[in-house]
Amino acid sequence: MSITVTARGVVKAFDGKPVLRGVDLDVPEGRSTVLVGPSSSGKSVLLKCLLGLMPMDRGSVRYGDTALATLDKSELERLMRDVGVLFQQNALFDSLTVWENVAFTLIHGQGMARRAARQRALETIASVGLKPDVADLSPAELSGGMQKRVALGRAIAAEPRFLVLDDPTAGLDPILTGTIVSLIRGAIERSGATALTVTSDMSVARESFDRLALLHEGAIMWQGAADEIDESGSAHLDQLINQRADGPIRMRITA
Repeated sequence: MSITVTARGVVKAFDGKPVLRGVDLDVPEGRSTVLVGPSSSGKSVLLKCLLGLMPMDRGSVRYGDTALATLDKSELERLMRDVGVLFQQNALFDSLTVWENVAFTLIHGQGMARRAARQRALETIASVGLKPDVADLSPAELSGGMQKRVALGRAIAAEPRFLVLDDPTAGLDPILTGTIVSLIRGAIERSGATALTVTSDMSVARESFDRLALLHEGAIMWQGAADEIDESGSAHLDQLINQRADGPIRMRITA
């Protein structure tokens, strides 16, 4: 069962410098949404606010009818058990085997017995295109692409209602990018989860998701269905999707 996630008027500043300037974002139930924007636009900070990892200065984030700000620590922890996250740098635990990484939420979040968790992990490992013999290896023994698959497996193993993927194809070659995107789409379709993906790959953003939202200078400049991109009327989106140097988005150059 998926869930709708919404942000309204989210403001966040550091040392008086605004990063998010009143973000309104809709991540509809059971749909895949991609968040794009130039570097330093506030995407990572917004993700942390959506996940309850960083307090907002103002605004609200809701999971369905539940506002994060109304939850105490234990209630927030329970809610986050329904969230799967793939971190940009994978964030695998070097001290755990591959299967223990994949089963981490099952064991430590849901209290599943290790034998049952291992079986679920093996099934998940197979679903992301890895062979069973990697299960007892350490992450350091795997290639970068295999580690990315393990990280995806960990994110989906507990069948989350909300799946967050932070730049899952960063640093991958085009062939591996296509493979990872295909695995992600398959996982979303099988689970029916609500999904939010951050990416800097505009070809992936354009072709692989139901909806797109553009964040620039701490504000959502456009959001809508992926098939409306070419008729968006947004100069910001047109520049970013077509990767033009000229337009309203200016690269920041510091001495």
